[in-house]
Amino acid sequence: MGPVIGDGRPPAVTEPAAPITELSALQLLRSRGRLRGVLALLGPAFVAAVAYIDPGNFATNFTAGARFGYTLAWVIVVANLMAMLVQYLSAKAGVATGRDLPELCREHLPRPVSRGLWVQAEVIAMATDLAEFVGAAVGLNLLFGVPLFPAGLITAVVAFGILGLEQRGYRRFELAIVGLLCIVFLGFLYDLAVVGADPVGVADGMVPGLAGNDSLLLVAGIIGATVMPHVVYLHSALTKARVACRDDAERHELLRFQRLDVVVGLGAAGVINLSMLVIAASLFNRTGHADVDSIEAAHAGLGHLVGGGAALAFAVALLASGLSSSSVGTYAGQVVMQGFIRQRIPLFVRRGLTMLPALLVLGLGLPATDSLVVSQVVLSFGIPFALVPLLLLTRRADIMGSFVNSRATTAAAGGIAAVIIVLNVYLLYVTFLG
Repeated sequence: MGPVIGDGRPPAVTEPAAPITELSALQLLRSRGRLRGVLALLGPAFVAAVAYIDPGNFATNFTAGARFGYTLAWVIVVANLMAMLVQYLSAKAGVATGRDLPELCREHLPRPVSRGLWVQAEVIAMATDLAEFVGAAVGLNLLFGVPLFPAGLITAVVAFGILGLEQRGYRRFELAIVGLLCIVFLGFLYDLAVVGADPVGVADGMVPGLAGNDSLLLVAGIIGATVMPHVVYLHSALTKARVACRDDAERHELLRFQRLDVVVGLGAAGVINLSMLVIAASLFNRTGHADVDSIEAAHAGLGHLVGGGAALAFAVALLASGLSSSSVGTYAGQVVMQGFIRQRIPLFVRRGLTMLPALLVLGLGLPATDSLVVSQVVLSFGIPFALVPLLLLTRRADIMGSFVNSRATTAAAGGIAAVIIVLNVYLLYVTFLG
């Protein structure tokens, strides 16, 4: 007979204690507190945003403002809104599937299509490097008098150093990029405060309009410099495994923070881009210096018309932009190659291949700003090859599950793709047949 207690009843059987449920990665981050928990979930869109304010933007935005005043301000706003939707769809693809866009293309598109997309993505990577390296080299030249070719090599070394932080954890890399983004933001905030702006002119510039066919090349360049193909691929890679989620409920929660990330990160990039055009319009177009069509001329004009402080802020912002965007560009290149063809090559080799066009431009002494504008037009032609697959894949329920695009989202993304394609076709017609 088993043991009894005082009243003769057998002792109650004690149930084993229920195991303590471990917190998920998302719950751990949210447990840091209201502010710290939110900040811990932000970052990927800020990395993408750096590509939206690369030196190519300096060239197109300052040229547009100097030549046409505030007329093309609306293009920057529209392009930025396009970028927000595109980057959100890329982030959503990564969160929902655990795959980046190149991987999804390889898995779900015909092999010849996937290989063709990889080839054009590599061409786009070279155009991207052209803008980033030339811009950073010009920044070093303006600040320290370093000749352009050695400055390009210095840019490569520094970019490797920044990218090396990613090997020690994604957060260090993100914080380094955010720090450089803040330098660019502060530089143009200072210049805008010194130069000033015409509120009426800015408001008029928000009304869509063109200044003849001559402005169309800059419209394509602004869009090409804003909606960047390589970060459409990259954003999905930044979100696919950044925070492990237990189920779709947590993925939906994480996606709400990705929306906030996109609005804040890309919104900051949009403000910077608009400030570039406003500064050029207020300073150069208003004073009859519409011929300011190069980064060097913009720097010299700021120094002559405003003062050395404004020119210094411009040069520092340009250098920070070039260094950060070149690091992000190399990272995106690895994502593209690994995703499309399952191949990785050493970063040194990859950087050497994609930077060749930029070093040729610097070594041959070709006009830096003209090269930057042309590179942005090339990027504009590459946008549909990233955007159309993104749209086709994120509208498929068998891939996205409960995260599949709504009809309204699909229609909006399709409209963006159509506008860009029509603009590029018309630009070809005007350039070669008009």
